[in-house]
Amino acid sequence: MIEPTSPQLATAARTFGLLLAPVRLHLVALASCGEYDVGTLASRVGVSVPTASQHLAKLRLAGLLSARRVGRRQFYTVQDPHVIALVEQIFAHVAPDGSLAPDPVPSDQRRGPVPQQPPAAMVAAVGG
Repeated sequence: MIEPTSPQLATAARTFGLLLAPVRLHLVALASCGEYDVGTLASRVGVSVPTASQHLAKLRLAGLLSARRVGRRQFYTVQDPHVIALVEQIFAHVAPDGSLAPDPVPSDQRRGPVPQQPPAAMVAAVGG
């Protein structure tokens, strides 16, 4: 990976800052899985509709969510595959009990240790 630029760092920090609130992260996680109206999102997250609307507006302004109006209802979803991948990755790393999942074992280490060749002096001493 190339070292990030100052503008990239600032934008990334703002994005992570928006997702710092569990309510906002929950809204983005739900919207990553489908399209929901504000009432459904508010109910699923456990906040009032006005509170959900305020958070959704901030997330939408930041470009993390997109919205589509159908009549009087607004439907929210995440369309950016990078945001979806970010959400999937964090919840793959955090277990349901809140603990951090262990790092996966690299495939070359799953088979057990690779047998080492004995030193030549040892082979000669054994008579091999």
